Amino acid sequence: MSEFLPKEVREGLEMARKHAMLKKSRLRVRIGDDAYPVLKLWETGFTLDADTAPALRGLVDLFDGSRHLYQCLIIASQQESGQMIYEFKRNTAVADRPAVDYVRDENAPVALLT
Repeated sequence: MSEFLPKEVREGLEMARKHAMLKKSRLRVRIGDDAYPVLKLWETGFTLDADTAPALRGLVDLFDGSRHLYQCLIIASQQESGQMIYEFKRNTAVADRPAVDYVRDENAPVALLT
């Protein structure tokens, strides 16, 4: 059906669809001081708007609003229908506390009072 619509109408519909995806997404990719909204996220990669995002490569941080989710090593894979597809080489979840290299006792005190 879309082939019967005029070119301007198809472009307008595509722009409206892209704008709606950008507006509802809270996910952002940060590299340095620059942030780009994520259109889709899946287990092995994500997509960004091809018009606004450069061909990113290397270490980036993935945020959900202000919450840091992942630190990722990425490569730009391909561009498809106005979206740039990136694949993870490494995707590490960010922990809210430092890693421990020993087993903690369940009954250990939380704090020491003097």
